[in-house]
Amino acid sequence: MAAPALTTDIIQKAPKVLLHDHLDGGLRPATVVEIAGEIGYTGLPTNNLDDLREWFIADTPGSDLVRYLEGFAHTTVVMQTAEHLERVASECAVDLARDGVVYAEVRFAPELHMTGGLTLHEIVSAVLIGFAAGAEQARSEGHVIIVRAILSAMRQAHLSEIIAELAVAFRDQGVCGFDIAGPEDGFPPTHHLSAFHLVQRENFHMTVHAGEAFGLASIWEAVQFCDAERLGHGVRIIDDITRVGDHYELGRLANFIRDRRIPLEICPSSNVHTGAATSIASHPIDILRQLRFRVTLNTDNRLMSGISLSSEFAACTQAFGWTLADMEWLTLNAAKSSFFPFDQRLEMINTVIKPGYAELRNLEA
Repeated sequence: MAAPALTTDIIQKAPKVLLHDHLDGGLRPATVVEIAGEIGYTGLPTNNLDDLREWFIADTPGSDLVRYLEGFAHTTVVMQTAEHLERVASECAVDLARDGVVYAEVRFAPELHMTGGLTLHEIVSAVLIGFAAGAEQARSEGHVIIVRAILSAMRQAHLSEIIAELAVAFRDQGVCGFDIAGPEDGFPPTHHLSAFHLVQRENFHMTVHAGEAFGLASIWEAVQFCDAERLGHGVRIIDDITRVGDHYELGRLANFIRDRRIPLEICPSSNVHTGAATSIASHPIDILRQLRFRVTLNTDNRLMSGISLSSEFAACTQAFGWTLADMEWLTLNAAKSSFFPFDQRLEMINTVIKPGYAELRNLEA
């Protein structure tokens, strides 16, 4: 029996793992409008849902990171109470589960949600309660998902050690790692060494936004000074890879990243929308896949890019001709690279992911 073509329906049904998704970048437009009305926020560019949905998507010619980030001023303002944080987190879990995601690590920066008077602990607690409620609702709909949190510190601020301590404090309650996010240029990861060293001493997990808007130096600092387990984006590692005739030559850093199997949390549509890549078709993700880097496919900000993980797989399939085997390989990469405990990770791979793809392979073309 021939293997099925990687159609939209197959992609939707396939179990998927998501490692790089921002909570404040994935709100439902209706939720933004409703909460804005509740709190009296009048700064939205429009209250029409279709128009607002289109406004958030920064995919017009000439879009860059500055334009891309404009939308977060509107999403974070509606995420300043425990009730609203719980709602947003719950809807996030439900939306991901409906898209076929079986495991997700969703990140957010607690320091961005304090203007309503919540403490950092209250903020994290509210999000974790929301994730649990959303997973339960998804289960009632016939979808099983595990959602865990990564706490991000803003690299242009000075709270990274406090956020690292917060992540460790919630490690047994649903937080699985620490991250730094925000502008790379001018704010290198080495400015936050005390936070990374704290995470290391606590035998905890970390990923670092590096190699998106800035180049190889950011990646080098993240892995060599901060000991990053994963790279958020990391796509600029392509700058250390040279095409020579019919093959590619890797520089020392690229070889190190590949040899050490350091996962790349790649987000193609987001990279296009921020100007880090010119198109999906020209995005280096497929070269990195062919060279067998530990590539994973991710969404980054579903609202701002107007995507789901399924649509991201579909776009890459159209651009690169990916097969079901490629999709399974990328999904297994993500599962193996997750901050899920080893035994639970193996159970997920052997009882959910591999059987799910085996079932799809048995379908008639």
